Order: sequence, then C-alpha cells, then structure tokens
Amino acid sequence: MIQPSSNGSRVSYGRIPEMLPVADLIETQIRSFNWFKREGLRELFEEINPITDYTGKNYELKFLDYEFGQPKFDKEECRNRDMTFAAPLRINTRLTIRTGENAGEIKESEVFMGDFPIMTEEGTFIVNGTERVVVSQLVRSPGIYFTSSEDRASGRMLYAAKLIPNRGAWLEIETSGKDVLTVKIDRKRKIPVTTLVRALGYGSNNEIKALFADVDNNAEHKFIQSTLDKDSSTDVNDALVEMYKKIRPGDPPTVDNARALMTSLFFNPRRFDLSKVGRFKLNRRLGLGTDMNIRTLSNDDFIAIIRKLVELNNGTGEPDDIDHLGNRRVRAVGELLQNQFRMGLIRMERIIKERMTICDAATVTAASLINARPVVAAIKEFFGSSQLSQFMDQTNPLAELTHKRRLSALGPGGLSRERAGFDVRDVHHSHYGRICPIETPEGPNIGLIGSLATFARVNEYGFIETPFRRVFSEMPADKAHRDKLVGRTLRDDVFESVNRRTKLGKKGDVLDRETVDALVKAKAGDVPIKAWVSDEVQFLSADEEDRYIV
Repeated sequence: MIQPSSNGSRVSYGRIPEMLPVADLIETQIRSFNWFKREGLRELFEEINPITDYTGKNYELKFLDYEFGQPKFDKEECRNRDMTFAAPLRINTRLTIRTGENAGEIKESEVFMGDFPIMTEEGTFIVNGTERVVVSQLVRSPGIYFTSSEDRASGRMLYAAKLIPNRGAWLEIETSGKDVLTVKIDRKRKIPVTTLVRALGYGSNNEIKALFADVDNNAEHKFIQSTLDKDSSTDVNDALVEMYKKIRPGDPPTVDNARALMTSLFFNPRRFDLSKVGRFKLNRRLGLGTDMNIRTLSNDDFIAIIRKLVELNNGTGEPDDIDHLGNRRVRAVGELLQNQFRMGLIRMERIIKERMTICDAATVTAASLINARPVVAAIKEFFGSSQLSQFMDQTNPLAELTHKRRLSALGPGGLSRERAGFDVRDVHHSHYGRICPIETPEGPNIGLIGSLATFARVNEYGFIETPFRRVFSEMPADKAHRDKLVGRTLRDDVFESVNRRTKLGKKGDVLDRETVDALVKAKAGDVPIKAWVSDEVQFLSADEEDRYIV
C-alpha cells in the first residue's frame, strides 16, 4: 500500500511552471474585517468626538480606546444552538461635568456597547446559527469625473464635471452651447458658476477673471466672460443669498443663513466627507498637493475643477471613462460595516444629547447617558436584511469560495437592476486580470455580479490590482535601444510565446545580441484572467471526445 508523503507539500507535474504563487483567496474579506476592528471603529469614534449637550456648556462625553472581548461560545456551539458568534465590545469613556456642585469633575469608565458579530477564520459570520457571507460591493469611486457630450446645434463637444463625495452634497458643473458654465449643488436648480466662485470670497469680476486668465484664452469661446454676463450677483453677500435662494427656495434668505449653509455643505467634516480615496482621486486628477487627511473641500479645489473644465472645453485633455475599473472601487465587508455602525452612532448621539438635558449632574455617569441599542439594532439590521449579507452557498467547497470572492454592483448606494444600462454591464478592457469576464449570472443580474480573477487583489483604496510583466516586444527596435540591453542579466525565464514551448533565456543569463533580437520579436502572456473557479469546471460532451471548459 502506498503511504502518503509525510511533509504534506504539493508537487506540480505540469509542463508550464507557475509564475506566481496563488495568494490567500479570501484575503480581501479577512483583511477588510481586521481593518474595521483596528482602524474603522477608531475613525468613527474620532468623527463623533466629543458629544456635548445642546448648549455646549454643561457636559462633554469623549470615547477613548475600545477592545473586543472573547466570544462566549465557540463556532460549533453557535451553529448547534442557533446563536450568533459574537464578541463583547467595550469602550472607555471620559465624561467632563461643567455644571452644578461637581463642576470640573472628570469621570472615566468602561461601557458595554453590545455583542458584535465576529468573522470566522473562513471569512464568514455565524448569525442565529447560520453561516452568512457579506458580498463585496463594486461602486463608483468618490472623486471628480469629467464627461463629454455633443452639442446638437453646433456639433462641438461640451464637457461637464461631477464631484462625487463619499458623504454629502454632489457638485455638477455643465457647459451650455452659449459657453455659459452652470453649477447644480445637490441636484438643485442651476446657477452660474461665477456665483459660486464669488460666494467663496472672490468678490469682483476682475478677481474672478484673473483666476482663469491663463486657461480661458480661446478668442472664440470666452467661458468666464459669458458666465459673468449671466451672473446677477455683484459681491460676496449677493452671491451667498442668490445661492441660498436656489438651494432652499422656501426659506427667507439672509447672509448669515447663506454663509452657514455654504459652510455646512462643503466645509463641515460631519456633513461632507470626500474620504481618503476621494481626496486621492481629486489630487491626482487635478494635480493638487493637498494633504490626504483633509477630506473637505477648499477654495483651491473649486478653482482647480473649473480650470480643468475650461481646459477640456478648449481641447486640452481627455474626459474620464466612467466604466473603467480605475474609477470604480470595492467596498468590502469592513467599509460596509463601518457605514452601518455610523448610522447607529448618529442615532445614539441624539439620545445622549437628549439625556444630557434632563440628567442630574450629581449622579450622571457615562453608562446612564449611553444607550447602545441603536448601534446593536443597526448591526442586526445589516446582517439580517441587507442585500449584501447573504446565506453562504454551501453546495460544495468551490461554491463557498466563489461566493466569498463575489463582487456585486447592487445594494445600498449601488445600482438597481432596472436602471443599469448596457455599458455598466459590459466587459471593459480594464477587467483584464481583475474581474472574470465569464463568471456572471444570466438573467437580470448579468454583468452586475462578478468574481475577482485568480491573481487580483484589492488595495488600500479599494481599487482592484493585478500582476503584470514588462513586455519586451514593445521595446523600440532601433539599434540604440538594443545596445543598452546587451550585457544585462535576466531576472526571470523568458519564453517565446504563450504555450511556452521555446525558452529564449533563463534566469541569470547574460544577454547577448542574438537573445536581444529574439526578445524584440517575442510575444508574452503569463497571468490567467479567469476567476478562481471558472477554469476548473470541465464538462464532457455526449460522445466524450470534446472537452468544454466553462
């Protein structure tokens, strides 16, 4: 009888050697949940700190550090007893009292925030005894997008800009056929873009013209001058009131109200958040050097967006492809949980403020102010009824694995089956090596649900990355470039074609003239682009002569 090898190592007898080891296939799920436990919760508590009463003078509550305890029951017991595999979340708080006899007193205590579902080592959650998977969501990334459309009257291309934050009001700037730039804030009525610029503090027409003089230099199309001609405001206060009328048409407009609205819309971090990835995309697209920790907008951001739009209208630069995976990102389980936890914290904050108005300063404690039920209810609602929290497919181990690697464009904040058009469902060239072009369901969800390719990974910003090789055959074939390669050492084996039958050179070889000439003509292709499962399932035809791989 043949005994199995004792060391348990796997040996490949394939003719084609593996170029890359296959990574942990559920790494995205586990790493995202660990990020939520380590950093995501801390970000939320920093957002909400400090909580004060409505006057801001009597009490101040701060959340300090937090920790997860050990689960009461192990996974097997939770499955058998229809329980949730969860760990207690405890948070340290500091309550400062500034009223009554105990004014100046500081009370620090630990508060129980409820049991929080914990991810198992397999990347699943056990909720009420059943295993669930939180499917990653593929959504449009926060940032700035420039699009183009043809003007029917003149036939020329007109450009538009759309600023999408992670949280807060959208900003949309359009170009009319008469060269007027208009802006819509939070999908309200249009106003001239110069009214917005004036409201930012640039009062006179000459100041506004000076901001764009170097880009608005087309003699036939003067975008800023055409917009100023349509602008009825004359100074900063005028512009603020004009904007307030369009955004809040029913309320009486005053300068103070208008200034407060403007601040809350774009400059208040609790109302407007670009997110880390939004700031990254904005800086890269507009060539800004703003600190990555600044997640609200600044005057420079507004000016840079308008300048870029004028440049595009004058024929400099290219619009964005909204279906490119560089403009779509993955919201994994950690970020989805963070958004849900934020909703619970906001409800809890309101309860804390109400309790602060009626509590007794002599007996008040953090535990008496904090009611964790809204947070617990928000998390239960997410795991119980969210479109992205699903019963794990347990048909077989491959079905489990592919379920954990699934990407969905549906769900809250995503697309709906009814509104999704053909373009967003179609296979895009940027899917190569990132998303499997084959594995998607038939029917109404086609193209909206996909799977990560075998070697794809999700980076810190949520964008999908894939490994690639330098392509030698694209090298210029002139003598000067070839001479630079002679005498260099190969880092890897190089084959002539995809089937890898002819080896042109092996790792460590010193390149000579003949090898360099062969490399220039070579064709390369090494990394598979399919999902983990799609090229593993083989079907036999009726006569078993032809094999089909799906």
